[in-house]
Amino acid sequence: MNIKEIIKEASLVLRGKGDKITLSLACFLSGGHLLLEDLPGVGKTTLALTLAKVMGLSFSRIQFTSDLLPSDILGVNIFDQKRQEFVFKRGPIFSQIVLADEINRATAKTQSALLEAMAESKVSVDGFTHPLPEPFFVIATQNPLEQVGTYELPESQLDRFSMRLSIGYPDFDTEINILTGENPASQLQKLRSIATPEEIINAIKSVQSVFISKEVASIAVSIANSARRHPRLISGISTRALIHWTSCAKAMAFISGRDFVVPEDLILTLEPCLKHRLSSREDGSLDAIFTELTSEVKVGI
Repeated sequence: MNIKEIIKEASLVLRGKGDKITLSLACFLSGGHLLLEDLPGVGKTTLALTLAKVMGLSFSRIQFTSDLLPSDILGVNIFDQKRQEFVFKRGPIFSQIVLADEINRATAKTQSALLEAMAESKVSVDGFTHPLPEPFFVIATQNPLEQVGTYELPESQLDRFSMRLSIGYPDFDTEINILTGENPASQLQKLRSIATPEEIINAIKSVQSVFISKEVASIAVSIANSARRHPRLISGISTRALIHWTSCAKAMAFISGRDFVVPEDLILTLEPCLKHRLSSREDGSLDAIFTELTSEVKVGI
């Protein structure tokens, strides 16, 4: 599987966003899930569709609304008259890449229906457990909380996402090229499948075997301890957050063609993996706090 070819092919649609594509792939190959937080219309849905297309994976999109029910996501048992028994009708969660669009427009009960699926790659309906396909990757999008009709995601659900990314607007020249050239959305149908599901599964297994030394791991733990003691932070960094962070760092090493993690891998994944798990006592101070934490990582190199 050629990671560089995947990024190159995806960049035909997501122009000027190679860094976001790379981080999204790292999140996927780490075995985690991705939260995209941005304004509507900047390419969140396009990113999910593009990744599914270039990796040859099945895809489904769930539009979260205030009246969405857990059964609309997971599926439901329906009585089959011919067979005289209940048959499970699978919901849209049974795809390899699932786009949970505008997840924070649904109620907490519906949002929680994703937790078991994201944590264990299986769902339980009426006492029966149903495994989800491999690989399994949830890309959830949420609109800024100040927009009408949004609900804040609980901390337990935020902690299930290995990364949170913001795609952001294209730069000036890229946006001009988008407006004067072919619509990027129309190019989705032209994308090639660079990998197969089997290759993706093998890549995920390879990422798990990437080596991280005690010296590099100690940098991550030191940063976590600094965050836990930081006077301007309300909550610290959990051990699960550290596992997600170092797993994403392993994926970044794999993408770079290495079988071992270096401190730069931690730096690249620091903010996407940790920032959404923390809350500050002061409005607007998280950016400054993360600058401090990143400086500490660089000192430890």
